[in-house]
Amino acid sequence: MAARQSARVLVVEDETALAKALAEGLHHDGFAVETVEDGLLAWDRLLHRTYDLILLDLMLPGLGGLPLCARLRDTGVATPVLVLTARSAEHDQLRAFDTGADDFLAKPFSYQVLLARVRALIRRTTKADARVLTAGDLVLDRGSRSCRRDGTDIELTPREFALLEALMVRAGQVVTRRAALDEVWDFALDEESKVLDVYIGYLRRKVDLPFSRHAVQTVRGVGYRLDADGG
Repeated sequence: MAARQSARVLVVEDETALAKALAEGLHHDGFAVETVEDGLLAWDRLLHRTYDLILLDLMLPGLGGLPLCARLRDTGVATPVLVLTARSAEHDQLRAFDTGADDFLAKPFSYQVLLARVRALIRRTTKADARVLTAGDLVLDRGSRSCRRDGTDIELTPREFALLEALMVRAGQVVTRRAALDEVWDFALDEESKVLDVYIGYLRRKVDLPFSRHAVQTVRGVGYRLDADGG
């Protein structure tokens, strides 16, 4: 599946050969690609242009990848950042995520794996910005804060709406317990809390059972998933 022609990727990488290979590969797969080899130059570029994704090396001249990512987040730039680095230790990954990175890929990596990550991040962002989310006949309108299934309005509490929204944004993907709790309850609950399970039960009774559907699925030991076709 080719990427959207309008999807713009900035590759921030000081290894010239790698930057060139990434640019050529992504261009071939339908992306508009620009490259820059210096962190300060990347910062200037990002102040004046908009991108759908940033591929960011950590070891850069001028300004390192992590400080650059921190600057972007501090100034409100929410463009997804996929970190590419030879550092593969867990604490390096945690530092990247804590600074605001969205994904992490250790060098050397397969181009096909990189491409899958790029497409997933852009798809997630595109869907996250959509006003209306759909999964089969299940429709969630974020503008009017309304929900309906098979043409029938469904009344949801604010917390139920937020949980269903988190599942629908990632329809077809597993949403871990930790991710759901962080997003819907703003880090206030422990991962073992049963509150999430209770609210999943509420959702099933409202959006699935009355319509003989099974869209809200349990992935044992991991979290939950909403069937992309609505169950």
